[in-house]
Amino acid sequence: MLRLYEVIDKVKPLDDEAMKLAQERLDSLTKPQGSLGRLEEVAIRIAGITGKYIPDVPRKLSILMAADHGVVEEGVSAFPQNVTVEMVENFVNGGAAMNVLSRHVRSDLWVVDIGVKGDIPDKRGIIDKKIARGTSNMTKGQAMDRDEAIKAIEVGISMVEQAKAMGYGLIGTGEMGIGNTTASAAVVCAFSGISPQDVVGRGTGIDDEGLKRKVRAIEKALEVNRPDPADPVDVLSKVGGLEIAGLAGVFLGCAAMRIPVLIDGFISGAAALVAYKLKPLAGEYMIASHLSMERGHRVELDMMGLKPLLNLDMRLGEGTGAALAMGIVDVSIKIIREMATFEEAGVSQKE
Repeated sequence: MLRLYEVIDKVKPLDDEAMKLAQERLDSLTKPQGSLGRLEEVAIRIAGITGKYIPDVPRKLSILMAADHGVVEEGVSAFPQNVTVEMVENFVNGGAAMNVLSRHVRSDLWVVDIGVKGDIPDKRGIIDKKIARGTSNMTKGQAMDRDEAIKAIEVGISMVEQAKAMGYGLIGTGEMGIGNTTASAAVVCAFSGISPQDVVGRGTGIDDEGLKRKVRAIEKALEVNRPDPADPVDVLSKVGGLEIAGLAGVFLGCAAMRIPVLIDGFISGAAALVAYKLKPLAGEYMIASHLSMERGHRVELDMMGLKPLLNLDMRLGEGTGAALAMGIVDVSIKIIREMATFEEAGVSQKE
């Protein structure tokens, strides 16, 4: 626990001077001022995070946390729980959508078992950080105890420490875990006070009856556990998930170590929200990659004051939206690095 709060204390404001110089350089480039819109915003944000007004093009990494959820006993998912293990194997073998997108943007991918219930036959290529074999059924009591939640957060922090030591400068977040949209919706409801009816989505593609079961499960979990929105670890431990906790640690670690970090979809957003509630300043280090089709994702982003870069009607998770947005971050940095100024190009400025 002490380590978690030491990391939280290390999160400092963005570098105002670097952002000012980045803005001045962008305004001097051969284009009307502000004409590249969000690309310029991203470049300035990266300057503030890194402290370099002309940032380096970063080495990229996606951290995918995998874990299971006891609440699947309530019939909240269209897929059986063993799919978590099977998909972890698929990630390691390079056959998932996340693998395709990671290769496309030249990002490395770390697959972390932080709480998968089943045994993975071949552990090669998997980072084993298992805290427990999934969470307990949150409709019958808290999902995990407080110590487990903090340990999982600290796993995420340690992953960022390793990444920084290896020279990674941009991190994407992803996840895998059957039942995790239910836990994420419960986290959002606990923090926002919004009714589950207005947050819950169809996740893996459940039908109308499944949607009703999912809403009831979240309502019951909130009633049974009464998570305290003023205590983010309490919310996380009572209605969250191990992969959500691990990713919350990734967000906090990136903020403490001044590394830009991309939020993916709904589950990643729930983790970002936990990190934001623990340290609101950490939100300045986060970039919202896209807007998920899951209804609660917009609620998460609005609560953190973040605007997504993309809206492609995606809802897969895994880190796919974050991977796509890595290309946008890259090109925003290349604009500020490689475009000529009016003076350099000999182009007349507007009168």
